[in-house]
Amino acid sequence: MPSKSSARLAALTVAAVCSAASTVVLTSPAHADSVRIRDIQGTTRISPYAGKQVTDVAGIVTGIRTYGSSRGFWIQDPDADADPATSEGVFVFTSSTPKGVAVGDAVTVSGTVSEYVPGGTSSGNQAITEITKPTVKVVSSGNPVPAPAVIDAGSVPDAYAPAGDPAANGSVNALPLRPSTYALDLYEALEGMNVRVADARVVGATDPYTELWVTVKPDEHDNRRGGTVYGSYSAQNTGRIMIQSLGKPADFPEANVGDTLAGATTGPLDYNQFGGYTLVASELGTLESGGLERETTRKQKNSELAVATYNVENLDPSDDTFAAHAAAIVTNLRSPDIVSLEEIQDNNGATNDGTVAADQTVTKLIDAITAAGGPRYDWRAIDPANNTDGGEPGGNIRQVFLFNPERVSFTDRAGGDANTATGVVRERGKAALTVSPGRVDPANEAWRNSRKPLVGEFAFRGRTVFVIANHFNSKGGDQGLTSQYQPPARSSETQRHLQATAVNAFVKEILAVQKNADVVALGDINDFEFSGTTEALEGDGELWSAVKSLPRGERYSYVYQGNSQVLDQILISPAIRRGCDFEYDSVHLNAEFHDQISDHDPQVLRFRP
Repeated sequence: MPSKSSARLAALTVAAVCSAASTVVLTSPAHADSVRIRDIQGTTRISPYAGKQVTDVAGIVTGIRTYGSSRGFWIQDPDADADPATSEGVFVFTSSTPKGVAVGDAVTVSGTVSEYVPGGTSSGNQAITEITKPTVKVVSSGNPVPAPAVIDAGSVPDAYAPAGDPAANGSVNALPLRPSTYALDLYEALEGMNVRVADARVVGATDPYTELWVTVKPDEHDNRRGGTVYGSYSAQNTGRIMIQSLGKPADFPEANVGDTLAGATTGPLDYNQFGGYTLVASELGTLESGGLERETTRKQKNSELAVATYNVENLDPSDDTFAAHAAAIVTNLRSPDIVSLEEIQDNNGATNDGTVAADQTVTKLIDAITAAGGPRYDWRAIDPANNTDGGEPGGNIRQVFLFNPERVSFTDRAGGDANTATGVVRERGKAALTVSPGRVDPANEAWRNSRKPLVGEFAFRGRTVFVIANHFNSKGGDQGLTSQYQPPARSSETQRHLQATAVNAFVKEILAVQKNADVVALGDINDFEFSGTTEALEGDGELWSAVKSLPRGERYSYVYQGNSQVLDQILISPAIRRGCDFEYDSVHLNAEFHDQISDHDPQVLRFRP
């Protein structure tokens, strides 16, 4: 996953630099007199006046944005027509802080109509219709702001988006808006207008950029903790919407999943490059706590092996989260016997000076675990070659095995390094690794600029357990659910499919030598339990994703854009699954909380080898 805030800040910088390049001019400049806002917005996603000059467009100022790279104000025609497909609001882009206008002013605006794509045209995002290079005249002040359009369960359709036009590479831009049929069409038909949600449950916690997600459909794929679960590609959860604020960031509520914004949240409907349609609130509801608490799993029994996976989000020695991560492992995870850690950075973090060793990072975490009352873990890992495994440049993230030597022993077999592939041999009739710890097929093109799987041979109560720690290619570069291309392209999964195939092939090697071998493949798979990636990992039954043993409402380890979803998984071989003597727990202690120490929830598997 992206490194802490760096990826987001970089994207914001790019957006600011490239804002001019992200303006789509579809026609040659022309001139049009005295058009209404509804004429500018039209009945498709692209204005029929794009690229044209317009004069004396009338409206009431409904909101003013004085921050960020997209400064300006919204105006709305108070005399709406009867066509639900035409928006009555539009954004006036001033580039610098707007002066001389206030909310409630009746104004006329002359300028050029443009279609601005947040994030740039290559992002696939939808465009915002704007009036740029404006000349503004204030006609009167103190006028009432047009009453907000209500977004609620009754107004938002269950269908998400129409299929895009094949002749336009799947774009929906030219399709007539059908707001009573498709949720994205409804939101587009309200773009720029004053809108309201009421008593909306939070389904995505407040993030560092003062954003949160709510749902206006409280029963839509809800779970017992207040989230909205993402369970298939055809059920995108249409009731989700992002909330930002036109006020001071310090006044934005710190909300967790399951909280409620009680009362009215009102403001213009915008489009954000990181989340699509966004209510930019001039009035925020009152935060009411849902009382969400962090989960704690049960302690494994003496006869049970507990194996966990935990993405610690670019952990390096300069971070202040070691004690919190240690408490999570000791208290919430109950000190698993084996912990696969993802995103352990090298000893100086993002400093890009060739350092690859991570012994200081790991030792600091082990010391913190011991101080928190946990066991004195031992550890194994393989240092990557510098800047070859993706992630934050200079950070050299990798997977690391922690294990409790009082409960588990590690079988060391010399020879493992960044470039050596471990193999499988037969020893006394059972499978064994040629090197342990080792890497799975590290020269395979599937792992280009991505983390190579780490495999180790463990022994528990006299039985060998093979553990494969993974951190697959991220979803970076995929088109968002609110993309102009429908269905959106998931280009990143091509590499994950290759990675999953490579890991499955290695598991096949183990099972070919020992049919009843205990194999656990786990980690940040960066894909859903119903995805093609998981299908390729499972293969012909060599593995099975144990998160599917949970009720559907419990299947999530990550919350993205208000969708509670699976990214982290633990897959098991037939010998473990066959006896049904295992228990899986997705321990929800991060993803739903605004004060998270990682954006991932750890997963724990307990079984009797």
